[in-house]
Amino acid sequence: MEIHLSPQLAKKVYEGNGGSYYAWSPSELPMLREGNIGAAKLALQKNGFALPHYSDSSKVAYVLQGSGVVGIVLPESEEKVVAIKKGDALALSFGVVTWWYNKEETELVVLFLGDTSKAHKTGEFTDFFLTGSNGIFTGFSTEFVSRAWDLEEKDVKTLVGNQSAKGIVKLEGNINLPEPKEEHRKGMALNCEEAPLDVDIKNGGRVVVLNTKNLPLVGEVGLGADLVRLDGKAMCSPGFSCDSALQVTYIVRGSGRAQIVGPDGRRVLETTVKAGNLFIVPRFFVVSKIADSDGLEWFSIITTPNPVFTHLAGSIGAWKALSPTVLQAAFNVDPRVEQLFRSKRSADAIFFPPPN
Repeated sequence: MEIHLSPQLAKKVYEGNGGSYYAWSPSELPMLREGNIGAAKLALQKNGFALPHYSDSSKVAYVLQGSGVVGIVLPESEEKVVAIKKGDALALSFGVVTWWYNKEETELVVLFLGDTSKAHKTGEFTDFFLTGSNGIFTGFSTEFVSRAWDLEEKDVKTLVGNQSAKGIVKLEGNINLPEPKEEHRKGMALNCEEAPLDVDIKNGGRVVVLNTKNLPLVGEVGLGADLVRLDGKAMCSPGFSCDSALQVTYIVRGSGRAQIVGPDGRRVLETTVKAGNLFIVPRFFVVSKIADSDGLEWFSIITTPNPVFTHLAGSIGAWKALSPTVLQAAFNVDPRVEQLFRSKRSADAIFFPPPN
């Protein structure tokens, strides 16, 4: 069966006067459905407000651009109000109520990647809004709402009918949303651009891994993530997830080339990737990327909270761990060629600077 892995751009799903919501469709990227993965983006203009809602899927949110505020209500907990900015990652389990707000001139753009194995639609997020023209209040009769909240009928009609927008609005007037609290941020968000580096190769690249150690909530979400920044013309070593995890990659910045190799030594993807692209690497498939001159940056989720990767090149590569005679037999070469192969890429690296 042919596997469709070509990178895709998100399509607009809906918009309001305060911003837009985009998503990737399983009909255009079938691996979303096959891998039980959802992907979407929220873009808020100045004073844009995403109405309170919850989702049927666990997600990792990553701030691609701008700064703003997110309100988070965990089950049976008080609201946490967290300041967010470019580079921040948050783990959101399904059923958590959130709202998002941008009061700055720069557009706030947030990427959502998550697990749809328990979702209503495989490969898609379904959001349930508390208010607005498609809010859950609109589905209940006046009697049910009035009895649940002990309100008079006229007040119910005002409560349910005044917010005529859907999903995203632009706040006008004197509404002052709650200010973020620093203590609320602890354990809720991690800035991947400021966190200690897990990998740092001169003229090669840098990696920050999001896992249960630096953001424990990813354990509840069941997803890990990483931010990878590849320098111009540098290469990311061919590698694969060795714990049966899918890797879902969003290109944040720059451009480059990517190749994916699957069973039977067949190259299943060779493509150019650029900012805004999303693509998926199937379980155990080997992927490698080479950045163009402007470099390449991507954010990935991995469908396990503590991912493990095997790289095939460099001193940490699996090939270097095999005995010389095993390599000679495997490649059917003499000792000279085997030694040449082994002596190259001896640095302890997963990123390789451009050749001299």
